[in-house]
Amino acid sequence: MTRTDRQRWLLPSHLVESGGSGAARPRRTARDWVVDTSLFLLAAFVGLLAADASAEYTSETVTLVDQLAGAAACSALWLRRRWPVGLAVALALVNVVAPVAAGALLASLFSVAVRRPFREVAWIGALAVATSAAQVFVRPDPTTNAGLNVAIGAILILLVTAWGMLVRSRRQLVEALRERARRAEAEAELRAAQAQRLAREAIAREMHDVLAHRLTLLSVHAGALEFRPDAPPEQIARAAGVIRDSAHEALQDLREIIGVLRAPGENGDGDRPQPTLATLDALAAESREAGADVVLDVEVDDPSAVPASTGRTAYRIAQEGLTNARKHAPGTKVTVTVAGRPGEGLTVTVHNPAPEGPVPHVPGSGQGLIGLTERATLAGGRMDHGPDPDGGFALRAWLPWPA
Repeated sequence: MTRTDRQRWLLPSHLVESGGSGAARPRRTARDWVVDTSLFLLAAFVGLLAADASAEYTSETVTLVDQLAGAAACSALWLRRRWPVGLAVALALVNVVAPVAAGALLASLFSVAVRRPFREVAWIGALAVATSAAQVFVRPDPTTNAGLNVAIGAILILLVTAWGMLVRSRRQLVEALRERARRAEAEAELRAAQAQRLAREAIAREMHDVLAHRLTLLSVHAGALEFRPDAPPEQIARAAGVIRDSAHEALQDLREIIGVLRAPGENGDGDRPQPTLATLDALAAESREAGADVVLDVEVDDPSAVPASTGRTAYRIAQEGLTNARKHAPGTKVTVTVAGRPGEGLTVTVHNPAPEGPVPHVPGSGQGLIGLTERATLAGGRMDHGPDPDGGFALRAWLPWPA
């Protein structure tokens, strides 16, 4: 339960959100009952003072009629929340002939000033001033000055109207602040949801980029052992060694990703060094050991001078290109070209020709290329991929390299 829920009884009914239909009129809160009862008693007290004063110079019949009119006017105040304008107009007209309705008129004017816009408040206030002045001459009080009575009536009406408009302004400010708080809370929830979504997408890209390469090596060599059980012992040993190394590297990469999901300081063995452009040679050598024909051409004077984030993105792009070539074009020559210089950017191209003969279908969802495109975009670059006119496949990316 929030603080607002615990203090609902302190709020006006229009500030408390109803739990039912939006068209239903809000029910009075405890605060509304206190305010309505107080206004009723105050109007009755003012009416009694006016009735006592007019009884000195009027007949008993007129006094009785005044008392009945005052009682009806005070009772009508319970309708001020539903019909504030109509009630104020009616009480203004009754006030011309019944001075005891003055208290009820002031209470209704306060309600109009609180609930209605200034244009309606202005003309109703002007009507109240006019009827108050007319009442001085319709029901003159011989014991007081008529001009003084007109001035006092006008001042009271202006004070009550100004008070109501002040309350209205404060309520509008409170409503604006509440709406701003609700909007800020909704925006915060939206930002948190977007951050979670982006984090999940980043983790998914990293898992795919890291593990797909290792698991593809496992799949290729495990399939070779399955289809060539009569292979020479040297080839079997070599394939088993590649499977063992790939499984070990995949396990290490998986531990690294899981370490990112843990709280800081819980990794235990420490973070493994992230791949950069300088480690492309090791990636190409690993692919060659697995039987791939890889040509690596790095036309960068100092690969270690490439920013770490740019080098890591270039490494992942080359890794995904080698993985796709191994899966969809096995046995072809894969060319990886990296070129660039500070201020011009870094270009990465992975190309393989069309495979010779039929290629067994390898299941894939295409998430790797989608993830790489997003990775390049987040790095401020771009990437495109697709078949070449010669039937091969090319993957091209450009990444920024500040001067």
